[in-house]
Amino acid sequence: MRMTEDELNAHLAKHNSKRNNAVEPKKTQKGNRALGRLKQGVMNQTEAKYATHLEQLKVLGEISWYSFEAWKFRLANKTFYSPDFIVMKSTGELEAHEVKGYWEDDARVKIKVAAQMHPLQFIAVMWNKNNDCWDFEYF
Repeated sequence: MRMTEDELNAHLAKHNSKRNNAVEPKKTQKGNRALGRLKQGVMNQTEAKYATHLEQLKVLGEISWYSFEAWKFRLANKTFYSPDFIVMKSTGELEAHEVKGYWEDDARVKIKVAAQMHPLQFIAVMWNKNNDCWDFEYF
């Protein structure tokens, strides 16, 4: 079936109006978390804030190196854990830092399993809004 140019324009206008009238999903409200993940190698706001903190520690000489999403640990078949930061202290010790705003159950299990399997210090880092400082949980 062939359409005239006028029929095509009418058809497109009809379908575009339906698309424009579609209900948009509501923007996230306070307390809701964003769905999905950022691309690998892209920091969220909390991770970027912690990277600034690590850079300050580097300038002070407390750490000598850090890297974002540099290592991946195999925990089981088809199960991996990738800490947000690998940090080398000025003493040469390596630590795995996991920056969290909120804990999902599987994330807590993964960091605990990784801490049992590997000879590194695993540390969870959360921003404490009340005290305006970083809180640390050691595994």
